[in-house]
Amino acid sequence: MTPARRSGGPSRRHVALALPSALLAAGCAAPHYGSGRPGDPIVLTLLSHYASGALKEALRGPVDEWNATHDRVKVRTEAVEFTDLLTTFMVRQAAGRGADILHPYCLWTGQLVRAGVLRPAPPELAEEIRRGYGAAAVDAASVDGTVYGYPTEAQTYALYYNKRLLRAAGLDGAPRTWRELEETAYRTTRRDRYGNTLVQGFGLSAYDDSTTVGQTLALLHAAGGTFVSADGRSTALDSPAGRAVFGLERRLVAEGASDPGVNVYQAFASGRVAMTVNAGWWTGSLRTVMGRDYRDVGVAPVPVPRAGDAPATLATGFLLGVNAASRHPRAAWEFLRWLNTGKVRARGGGTATRMSALQVSVGSLTGRADDMRALSGRGGDPNLRPFLDALAYAVPEPNGPGAQQAKSLLRQNIEALWTGQRSVDEMLRTVRRQVDQEVSRSW
Repeated sequence: MTPARRSGGPSRRHVALALPSALLAAGCAAPHYGSGRPGDPIVLTLLSHYASGALKEALRGPVDEWNATHDRVKVRTEAVEFTDLLTTFMVRQAAGRGADILHPYCLWTGQLVRAGVLRPAPPELAEEIRRGYGAAAVDAASVDGTVYGYPTEAQTYALYYNKRLLRAAGLDGAPRTWRELEETAYRTTRRDRYGNTLVQGFGLSAYDDSTTVGQTLALLHAAGGTFVSADGRSTALDSPAGRAVFGLERRLVAEGASDPGVNVYQAFASGRVAMTVNAGWWTGSLRTVMGRDYRDVGVAPVPVPRAGDAPATLATGFLLGVNAASRHPRAAWEFLRWLNTGKVRARGGGTATRMSALQVSVGSLTGRADDMRALSGRGGDPNLRPFLDALAYAVPEPNGPGAQQAKSLLRQNIEALWTGQRSVDEMLRTVRRQVDQEVSRSW
């Protein structure tokens, strides 16, 4: 699974680069380590997907601050499209040209560790990370209990809904249970006299791995289920929770309340989808795209199967770690500690880490709940609150060595279910066969 968005949609990560090269660097396309002359500063390279727009500018601020206040160590940023990021990590590592500091999607952590790309965090920093971040963020940045970096961007999933469309259907609030979710979806679905759908009640999206799999796993966790077993060696979808989730999704499609072929990003923003499940980053994009109509957007926790069930949802994220092949690991960890633990003045007079301030500036969160409360208080977007609350109960993605391929296989099977190519039973059998083979491989 990847958190990329297709071109044409409200993307934060899938950036079409004008350069034919796979790399976009600040000044040159190859890593630069300094002249090597005595007295020259160490120059660290930081490779991320913050290639354009608000993300690129947000990262530039603290990097420029560091470079202006530190003579011994300088930091140089490089960026690639998110869709090229994992391949770039692996190819450059094999060629001996890996960056000192890496910013991977946490789903890839196990694969990068197995390939010898990521270096474990020093014990004192690992303990600092465990104390300072929520459990889901720490687990996402760890493999087999070993911490490999500072959690940065943290995404939890919640229910987006259009308050105007719900009011028009005679509803005064977001659904809290799956029964209410279905009823709301059917009541808000609208068609013209020819049977064409004008408004989808619930947006199930076949847009990309992130939306297709992310929204399904958020519902699965809300039902108490998991994608893979505790040891990570087999699927756990063929369970009462898994069957309930896929039965719910199949009914929504069969009854015409969901059309997976519609671009949910465009349709929700234009008032043609009443509800959908997605991650917190979307609030910033919706504010920009919808303008005054953003006041119609509400966010609520992912509905649970029955009233009184404990809340749960999906958490995804990124981490900043140090390359196992870096010649300057101590300097790299020094910069990361400064970026992720050093406090700066925040809005309203509080303080927060530079990374938390960076993420909130682009409509995102980190796994530091204390920072998030300081930054999203008075004057902040109330729609971010459910995502912040979910940091306490969200479940991180499994990040074993085969996680990326397992998620891609799951997406294919979810789409086959939605389009009627497979029944729930057939879909679960196929997932079990394909994904078990992937996650149980001897790496």
